[in-house]
Amino acid sequence: MKINKINSLFLILVLLTTLSTCASTQSKLEKAREKDPQYQYNLGLFYLNNNNVDEAIKYFNQSLALNPKNYLAWNALGLAQSMKGNFELSIQAFQKALESNPQFTEAHNNLGTIYFELKQYDRAEAEYRKALLDPNYNSKELPYYNLARLYFVQGQLDEAYDNIQKALQIKYRFAMAHNLRGLILEKLGNMDEAVSAFEQAVKIVPEDPTFLYDLAKAQFDNGQYLQAKENFEKLLPKLVNQADRDAVKNYLEELKKRIKE
Repeated sequence: MKINKINSLFLILVLLTTLSTCASTQSKLEKAREKDPQYQYNLGLFYLNNNNVDEAIKYFNQSLALNPKNYLAWNALGLAQSMKGNFELSIQAFQKALESNPQFTEAHNNLGTIYFELKQYDRAEAEYRKALLDPNYNSKELPYYNLARLYFVQGQLDEAYDNIQKALQIKYRFAMAHNLRGLILEKLGNMDEAVSAFEQAVKIVPEDPTFLYDLAKAQFDNGQYLQAKENFEKLLPKLVNQADRDAVKNYLEELKKRIKE
């Protein structure tokens, strides 16, 4: 019995020592992580990808406090601030990214997008052009798409069309570019081609309600009533906003009349 008691006490002592060692190791690990800019940056990305923007901003700032030259953290901070609508802070962050690494072309594209949101179109265009000048930039479809969008909202349809074509030449499976091409073609009065462009966007990303709406509306405007009805009916269960639901219901009511005729 005594031996069993001694063994039990020894086992408890070993367990307590192990737990103490584990707690000490964990504490050291946590302290090391607090001083690791890459770990803080990765935490920020985790929260950003999970739409917890406030936590993302906190960890990006902690990463930058440890390493102010981390251009990726500045860029990510700019994206997070833009998601909060803090455009001036976003601009500052993208500019810091470029100060830290002038070759980080993605920041030019992102900076242009913020200027676009602020309707500072000349500045936006200049940033997109800078992105296109980099021969090593592998995502040129993005500034071409953004230039097309910029020209489209300003009514410069020929320039918009030229740039969206360039975006699609680089990356054909670019759903947003096909959808924008459809919108441009609508404005140019080429409804058959517009419908084809919207169909391509829906084919690539069938679950996107915006693409499906644009397709159904174009089919309606082009007199393709049966196809429009089918797509509006597919769209209705996907919609949460009551105003959007009402708009689709109005189209379906009108389609009932036109199909009967």
